[in-house]
Amino acid sequence: MSKESLPLLGATEIRRLADELGIRPTKTLGQNFVIDGNTIRRIVAGANLRPDETVLEVGPGLGSLTLGIMDAAAQVVAVEIDPPLARRLPQTMAEFRPGREEDLTVIESDALKVTELPVAPTALVANLPYNVAVPVVLHLLETFPSIAHGLVMVQDEVADRMSAVPGSKIYGVPSVKGAWYGTLRKAGVIGMNVFWPAPKIHSGLVSFTRGAERVDAPPRAEVFTIIDAAFAQRRKTLRAALSGWAGSGARAEQILVSAGIDPKERGEKLDIDAYIAIARAAAEVQP
Repeated sequence: MSKESLPLLGATEIRRLADELGIRPTKTLGQNFVIDGNTIRRIVAGANLRPDETVLEVGPGLGSLTLGIMDAAAQVVAVEIDPPLARRLPQTMAEFRPGREEDLTVIESDALKVTELPVAPTALVANLPYNVAVPVVLHLLETFPSIAHGLVMVQDEVADRMSAVPGSKIYGVPSVKGAWYGTLRKAGVIGMNVFWPAPKIHSGLVSFTRGAERVDAPPRAEVFTIIDAAFAQRRKTLRAALSGWAGSGARAEQILVSAGIDPKERGEKLDIDAYIAIARAAAEVQP
């Protein structure tokens, strides 16, 4: 049987598994299970997975995306916060992909608290809960530098913000911090009816490719602190927005000028390299 013809979980299978476990999808955990095989294939194809890859999946739920990923990769490490779902997933793999059980590792945990995995993942593919999507992506990219690329499905509005470019109205903290790690771009929109239960908003796909390690940059935490300060009050000039961080408006201006940035500019106009330049200049300008 070709990989294209292997069975995936549709609406009937998803509801059967949910009934078996007594699962009622909750908004708290952001549970919206994919019930459309074509959507699964689209996500997996967009992730550009190699057959030798180890894929990290967050929130596998009942396993609909997990099966699709397994068909394209060597291993899947699935992080699931809901205990009944985490415990059922290996059985689902055995039922639908017999012989591949050993290629699945399930970690019962909150993805934001995961700091170690039994094997280094090379890709991230996930249908992420809307309320924690950005923190989860940033945490995983920082914690697991082996993740070279990936594709995540998030709320459509969040997808737009993650992939926004400097100067756009929606460019902000997710855009700049994501750019620290590499290139994020929007890779498509997913409708509502491919989920159970159907959300009230569309989802968006965000593709990620890790860039070169920033070995010569100031520490990431310092750069991120500046980014947070710059966007805390978007309408303020950088001189005003960074005055608290710098200790005074005068020092903020001095740092910005040293970094080659107009103190009257606003934070949403700067790319990640500009924020790195600010952090580097701050080390040279005395308090």
